[in-house]
Amino acid sequence: MDAILLQIFNGLDKGSAYALIALGLTLIFGTLGVVNFAHGALFMIGAFCSVTLQRLLTLSHETLDPTKLDFLGNPSKIKTPYIVEWFGADAGNTIIDWSVPLAILFAIPIMLAIGYVMERGLIKHFYKRPHADQILVTFGLAIVLQELVKHYYGANPIQTPAPDALSGVMQILPGVVYPAWRVVYFCFSLAIIGGVFAFLQFTTFGMVVRAGMADRETVGLLGIDIDRRFTLMFGIAASVAGLAGVMYGPINAPNYHMGMDFLVLSFVVVVVGGMGSLPGAVLAGFLLGILESFASMREIITLIPGINQIIIYLVAIVILLVRPRGLMGRKGVME
Repeated sequence: MDAILLQIFNGLDKGSAYALIALGLTLIFGTLGVVNFAHGALFMIGAFCSVTLQRLLTLSHETLDPTKLDFLGNPSKIKTPYIVEWFGADAGNTIIDWSVPLAILFAIPIMLAIGYVMERGLIKHFYKRPHADQILVTFGLAIVLQELVKHYYGANPIQTPAPDALSGVMQILPGVVYPAWRVVYFCFSLAIIGGVFAFLQFTTFGMVVRAGMADRETVGLLGIDIDRRFTLMFGIAASVAGLAGVMYGPINAPNYHMGMDFLVLSFVVVVVGGMGSLPGAVLAGFLLGILESFASMREIITLIPGINQIIIYLVAIVILLVRPRGLMGRKGVME
């Protein structure tokens, strides 16, 4: 039973990342009708926002410590972060320790700006083009962003550790312990998903957006600038992907190809859940994460070697054969 519970928690952990990325993808497709293959790159950029803030917070200068001498008897040179010098040792080191959660505030305006520039500068020119054209241009954009990150940050993974207080394990159930940061990530993903749904469901802005997703022309005839609202939704979708990347850094060290690693799986999640269906994207993300987790068990791999690598695609094939529009997709959409 403990092993089963651990696999469920592992699946929810993986499913959190799938659901957040798929949620952003579905927001973009549902509002703009664009198949955005650059969305995985936004996840990667969010992770490197955390890396950038960590580097900014640890900027330091050399000082002489007369209490420590080198082998020649001269005062040793030590590096002191500016933030420690400004705020004191306790406060400064605490800020550095909590750099990953603080990166949320750092990443939100950056991701909003990137989403706005991407939509206004490139995506808007492809609204009426075939989906194949949209896939090609956004995939090309993803490669450009990936190579830029590789150029400036290097090809090796960069560690972004969780705060010391959340770097150990916590007891979830009697006899069941789990990494604390993974629990935090799951709770964070639920908060983001709940926030997006509440925003769309209970705010005037969200109601107009949902109306525009259902009938864009009629909303436009009412005198509402639906294009501007959809542009803002693109920025929000970019922010969701970016925040997912920020908090994922302590689980998987950021690297330049992590966006591509998640992109294909996230598109499978979107298709299984139903193109344009936000609840479907979230449901499929968690379900496929749990399935992948159970398929990774040693007993299953011994019985069916390699099943953990293909289980998501097998499930997608079966569902699309039986229900081409996905689990919760609207009839006629991508069917």
